[in-house]
Amino acid sequence: MKIIFFDIDGTLICGGSELMSESTKEAIRIARANGHICMINTGRTKRLVGENLTGQVEFDGLLLGCGTEIEFHGKQLMHKTFSMEESKAILTAMKKYHVDAVLEGSREDYAPRGEEVFTETFRHMAREIENRKYDRYANAPGNYDKLYAYAETPAGMDGMKRDLSEILDFIDREQGFYEIVPKGYSKATAIRYITDYLKIPMEDTVAIGDSNNDLPMLKYAHTSIAMGNSSKQVLETADYITTDVDKDGIWNALKWLGVLDK
Repeated sequence: MKIIFFDIDGTLICGGSELMSESTKEAIRIARANGHICMINTGRTKRLVGENLTGQVEFDGLLLGCGTEIEFHGKQLMHKTFSMEESKAILTAMKKYHVDAVLEGSREDYAPRGEEVFTETFRHMAREIENRKYDRYANAPGNYDKLYAYAETPAGMDGMKRDLSEILDFIDREQGFYEIVPKGYSKATAIRYITDYLKIPMEDTVAIGDSNNDLPMLKYAHTSIAMGNSSKQVLETADYITTDVDKDGIWNALKWLGVLDK
């Protein structure tokens, strides 16, 4: 039996779409029918996953927000949220260094508006923020688990790192964007937690991903698979490179792994 961890964006679905291909859904159904455990392991928080995605095919569990929340068969096993003190310190540093971010929580997301916005990139996102009905920063403290942040210059994010490195880890998503998570949390720590909980040996773990926030789980799992559309670092890390997500990448990955064979 294998336990297989799937990233979402660029792995299960193409950018800009929330729909899995038929070959992806069928591969997951067959793998589960053959006794393997299939779990989502994503940077998205629970609100950003939603039933529209998980309702397309059944998974055994969800590892959410870069390891900040874990569910198995519908039961929440763990959830890390920034404390009120941490939340306020983060917002203070963002204002100090002119860093914009969507603050992502399990139930709600929070985004800047008006004078709270520092960068042109986020100003251009104003309509998207309104359409997605993000809540306001004022309601965020104590209610968010991670950040998707942007700084127009490296100095802005460097300042955040200097002030908050004791409580935060920073994942470079390139072109000024960073995924910021509680210190010591990642997709790898999520794998460690669930495999300890289920008492599954590491040699039975498989991770499939495409972007830099997948690197911790790809390096931690016994077997790592990169999508054909992966970043350069992911391609260099993986044990096997499958085809692109929109070219039956998951089907071909699971076929190579041998979990589709009866």
